[in-house]
Amino acid sequence: MVAEHTAGSPVDENILWTNRSPRQIAEQVQEKGFSACPETVWRILSEELGLSLRQAEKQEPTRFYGFRDEQFEHIARRRQFYEFMNWPILSIDTKKKEPLGNFHRPGHACTNGHVRVFDHDYSTLGCGRLVPYGVYDVLCNEGLMLLTGTADTSELACDAVWRWWQRLGWRRYPDPGGLLLFCDCGGSNNYRQHRFKEDLANLARDLELPIEVAHYPPGCSKYNPIEHRMFCHVTRALQGVVLKTLEVARDFISQTSTDAGLHVVVEIARRVYHKGRKATEQFLNEMPIVFNSFLPELNYTALP
Repeated sequence: MVAEHTAGSPVDENILWTNRSPRQIAEQVQEKGFSACPETVWRILSEELGLSLRQAEKQEPTRFYGFRDEQFEHIARRRQFYEFMNWPILSIDTKKKEPLGNFHRPGHACTNGHVRVFDHDYSTLGCGRLVPYGVYDVLCNEGLMLLTGTADTSELACDAVWRWWQRLGWRRYPDPGGLLLFCDCGGSNNYRQHRFKEDLANLARDLELPIEVAHYPPGCSKYNPIEHRMFCHVTRALQGVVLKTLEVARDFISQTSTDAGLHVVVEIARRVYHKGRKATEQFLNEMPIVFNSFLPELNYTALP
């Protein structure tokens, strides 16, 4: 019964899977004149055939980058150096954007009544969207999230790092010689955007610190530490919450914690961010950016 409804992995012929349930298999076995309950079928599947319940894992990269492994090795070396010097290492990214309003969200919560939301998630019924930008301190296992209801821009990314420094960084690192940023290749921190580099240069000037940037290769954003060290726990803190306002999101995200000691500081941005900004001619002419000799499109330093 299983052999007739089994498919294999396209990349490994030794991995097989079937989506038929033990009850379906038991009913089909009975049609053939045999007797087996679903529990017996499941025991045969797990103990004798070595099958277990799993779902597809999002791990296959969608893009190919020729120097993928070399860039990961470079990131590991730079991280080891900054750890040895006890200088800050930050992982930055935008978390999934959420509509604001009386909309349904996945997850359960304990309640003594019924939580009623709109039966359709039409954007016209809401009051904007939540854009949460995160900064995660790799060494101290703490983070900051800057929330806005406007646009996801490079200004927002640099403001989030600035607020992290004002709230947490200067206490943790009283005299650093530099700051290392890990980020992916897309979105507001796109490695091809001159606007992001100009905002980084302004941030380096304000912090009076050189900011070294190491982008993860294209298609490898899930390896960014903030994804599996902070964002997953923020998602858990927001499960079942109806995000009607930025203040509701702030209150629940600030409750994010783990047994390992993670805590997250949350702020609502006081600025309005607009898309469509371009780098200034002065920046393009001066370009206070030092590009690394190794993969300069992914590795560079903004000078103060």
